[in-house]
Amino acid sequence: MITRATCDTNDGSCHVCGDVAVAGRIVAVDSVSRTALVTLGAEQVTVALDLVDAGLGDDVLVHLGFAIERLERA
Repeated sequence: MITRATCDTNDGSCHVCGDVAVAGRIVAVDSVSRTALVTLGAEQVTVALDLVDAGLGDDVLVHLGFAIERLERA
């Protein structure tokens, strides 16, 4: 399982590729294509749900166009 610690360095970038993973909330799901519309700050992006079991309203960690982890709310 990929965790926040796996994809996070002291500067917030990924150990593997140097890209940054960002937390966002799923606002729409397309079950046919297994994609979701995710709000990331002021923008919305389409991400693949192939790596996680997540649905409408879930918070996810997004990296390179994929939701890589469903985040627990505090």
